[in-house]
Amino acid sequence: MANQQFEPFYDVNLTYDDNYRRGPFGQFAQALTDGGAAASNATPATVLGFPVNLPFGIPAGPLLNSRFTTAAFRMGFDLAVYKTVRSRAWGCNPFPNVLAVHPKAADGSLTPGSPELDEGVLADTRYDLPISISNSFGVPSRDPDVWQPDMRDAIAAAGPGQLLVPSFQGSRVAGMSTDEYIADHVTCARLVCETGAQLMEMNTSCPNEGHNRLLCHDPHLVGRITEAVKNEIGDRPLIVKLAYFPSDIELETMVRETVGHGTAQGFSTINTISAKLVDASGNQALPGEGRDRSGVCGNAIRGAGLDMVRRLSAIRERLGLDFTIIGVGGVIEPEHYLAYREAGADAVMSATGAMWDATLARRIKAAIGA
Repeated sequence: MANQQFEPFYDVNLTYDDNYRRGPFGQFAQALTDGGAAASNATPATVLGFPVNLPFGIPAGPLLNSRFTTAAFRMGFDLAVYKTVRSRAWGCNPFPNVLAVHPKAADGSLTPGSPELDEGVLADTRYDLPISISNSFGVPSRDPDVWQPDMRDAIAAAGPGQLLVPSFQGSRVAGMSTDEYIADHVTCARLVCETGAQLMEMNTSCPNEGHNRLLCHDPHLVGRITEAVKNEIGDRPLIVKLAYFPSDIELETMVRETVGHGTAQGFSTINTISAKLVDASGNQALPGEGRDRSGVCGNAIRGAGLDMVRRLSAIRERLGLDFTIIGVGGVIEPEHYLAYREAGADAVMSATGAMWDATLARRIKAAIGA
């Protein structure tokens, strides 16, 4: 159980399906009851050509449906990403999906490429602040017949200076060819367009290539997919969600294969850092085959997220390209938002931090006088 008096808007003690049906919780639930969007005195910024009160919000992950996204808007999160959808129904990994994660470092951070990630990081139900958690869901999705009308509702609920961003991905199934895999991305993008979406994010940073394999680590394939998707969605901006890249060469290749061809207009980064999670006895913490590792998010990954933003910003300047950078990872306090902006992010998002602090957007606005 969490050791705080407040209630996260996603209840980690319930299954994903129970959260989908009954959530959100805590102050997000109260926001739905109270009605009315949070007021803002901010001078609107522009993100991918759209005005937003403050370029801060919640990324793909914890906003499961239109109730969650509407509550986020009402709590002052001006960017809300609708959880990644697929072209077909897709089940969730077994419960539990979220555990508290406790890296060894005094500041609670995880370093990409460190031995600790393979040796094992302690995971349990002791949700201490600053919070880091596992993210082991498997990208579940309702059938398009369910998520399409709900996504329309989510888009309609955005207030002035607020923006709903749909997230989608292709689904690789047994026996599927590469061309069929690309076509599935196109199909899903078309389904998103049918909801009236004005832009979208393509998730390439979850293990959709098999256990612990990420699409974004194949920049050439991502380039082919973004070209096909862009041909389908037309002038709508396309954001590509990235995991951490250890190599600047691969990261620049990703930029050249997408933005360089005009097929993507921005990147959102990072998603999580993959780590082996163990219990106090050293055994696998999450049940089930292929779940010895999980993505870790929250406080532990802030350093890696900032690093990716700085490197992307440097590549953007060096190549003279114009694309949007959305910084994600470990934003728990207002100063973290500012750090991401100073690193080169055009917008910033928080998933874990927002889950454990529904007032985070309002605190950031107060801190900067917005």
